[in-house]
Amino acid sequence: MSKICQITGKKVITGNKVSHSNKKSKRTFEPNLQVKRFFIPEMDEWVTLKVSAAGLRTINKKGIYNALVDAGEQGHLYRR
Repeated sequence: MSKICQITGKKVITGNKVSHSNKKSKRTFEPNLQVKRFFIPEMDEWVTLKVSAAGLRTINKKGIYNALVDAGEQGHLYRR
């Protein structure tokens, strides 16, 4: 599976690595992803998600069920 948060949709972006002499070479900026298991009481089941740190904050704020519904509407949620 690729490096994409299943809640927020954050993914790898590219930019420049800049040396002391100001030479530039390509590099990647990767999101801070964690693999976590969450229990959804509304569905009475466990789900494993790859979420970023910002995605964890979203889950803490909205709740896991509402965060999954919003991610599904925005097209971020990985479907099996």
